[in-house]
Amino acid sequence: MNIKENDNLPNSEVFILEDGEPVKKNIENLFKNKKIVIFGLPGAYTSVCSAKHLPGYVNMFEKYKEKGIDQIICISVNDPFVMNAWGKENKVGGKILMMGDPFLNFTKAIGADVDKSARGLGIRSNRYTMLVDDMKVVKLQEEKDTGSCEISAAENFLELV
Repeated sequence: MNIKENDNLPNSEVFILEDGEPVKKNIENLFKNKKIVIFGLPGAYTSVCSAKHLPGYVNMFEKYKEKGIDQIICISVNDPFVMNAWGKENKVGGKILMMGDPFLNFTKAIGADVDKSARGLGIRSNRYTMLVDDMKVVKLQEEKDTGSCEISAAENFLELV
């Protein structure tokens, strides 16, 4: 990843689903003056993402709130409809904002893009979690392999918040 701790996040456009419609959002407008945890992953419905990464943050939501986190965001290179459906299946409710980066605007801007074409996935995001305070990266944990979810997992990252 290009982005490092103490860097400011690049302002990029992403998508979320609001009232059943995809809405383009600006990273700066979403993150400014907020303390957030954002975790990026290769794709909705993929094995490790579905078994560990997303469910971990859903289950640890209250513990993150207790540490002063304003919002937890899950971002993937999927479209906002897929992210919304995956969120519903994982019962994220109001706990996790499911964000799509279908054009890899944010993912490429932070240098998290990885080529998973050999596995039939195309260009995806590496697996990472970061603590961001008012657009500044405070903590960043990036997995060496997208199939691993250890240092970016909710229960492990909580210790850094």
